[in-house]
Amino acid sequence: MPETQYDLVLFGATGFTGGLTAEYLARHAPADLRWALAGRSVRKLADVKRRLARINPRCESLGLVQADSHDAESLAKLAGSTRLVISTVGPYIHHGAALVAACAAQGTDYVDLTGEPEFVELCLQKFDSAARASGARIVNCCGFDSIPHDLGVLYTVLQCPPGVPIRIRGFVRVSMRISGGTWHSAIHAFSRMRHYVRLRRQRGATPRGDGRRIKPLMQGVHYEPQLRKWAVPFPTIDPQVILRSARALERYGPDFGYAHYLELRRLPAVFATAAGASTLFTLAQFGPTRRWLLSRKSPGEGPSRQRRARSWFRIRFMANAGGQPIRTQISGGDPGYDETAKMLSESALCLLLDDTPAVAGVLTPAVAMGEPLIERLQAAGMRFEPQWTRRMETTG
Repeated sequence: MPETQYDLVLFGATGFTGGLTAEYLARHAPADLRWALAGRSVRKLADVKRRLARINPRCESLGLVQADSHDAESLAKLAGSTRLVISTVGPYIHHGAALVAACAAQGTDYVDLTGEPEFVELCLQKFDSAARASGARIVNCCGFDSIPHDLGVLYTVLQCPPGVPIRIRGFVRVSMRISGGTWHSAIHAFSRMRHYVRLRRQRGATPRGDGRRIKPLMQGVHYEPQLRKWAVPFPTIDPQVILRSARALERYGPDFGYAHYLELRRLPAVFATAAGASTLFTLAQFGPTRRWLLSRKSPGEGPSRQRRARSWFRIRFMANAGGQPIRTQISGGDPGYDETAKMLSESALCLLLDDTPAVAGVLTPAVAMGEPLIERLQAAGMRFEPQWTRRMETTG
């Protein structure tokens, strides 16, 4: 790329998660990193800048870039001014595509924290070819969806002997409260599921010419004796991301399968979770009830610092690698916000500063960054453990 004004621009810094991401960068970005804040309102960006300067006086020199997610000209200027863009502006299906298009066209790297299947599918179909041609790395799902799941499976695969069939099951437990932005993105994703299904059918099956088999594993609600918990199929975007990584990386072996579960202590919680999810999905299909759901939380709302300090996540992976059992665990603090800001920021810094694979296109975190990002996150406090610890087994 030609010399740019900035190394990194954070688009959406005035939002809740964007603000946390800006604070993380203020504390942890290298002193010589040239970065800036972008958004619609320069006045609001200036307020964020002042807040960051109280954390790190160097932030007094941050640039402010005015850009609108629906103004293609401003987004083209934004993409041309920097080596990498972080986007926290969601719901991405409504506000994200034009920025990805600008980055893919100009060879600018891009990371976001979307968990919206339709948006990721849109990026794959519309922008992958342009990104490959320009050399841009477009990496969706760099927050809790799907960094700990995608990199957790990669970490587990690296504990397995090479060249053998691998079956992995992931079991997720979280304690958190969601923000207004996450709530709005989830409701919009529920309401647009039919659009996603139609879009996905347009791409058809992913051809494989190397003889490898990559597939989801199917098992319904069940009691898992090794965990002493109930396992409920967890239909997030994470399994899709993991299987894309497996198709792209030969290290996942000749025959790979993955299943994804929410881990619950008691059977009544299983029924309550299923009923709640079904109710939300149904209400999101109709305009009046969807508007009522969206009115329950404002996009700028989020959990307090004290509530986030009490939040945590843990994902346990159970693998069978050619008959050999492998157990790993990924865990950390508040998954939706503090840890997501960390994951998103470290993903951006990894692409900018580390020795990452020579790839381009619309990529998963494991394909774009892989082991260098695992090492970064470990250094930043996320735990990647080769086996379950006794403490987590008895108190988790």
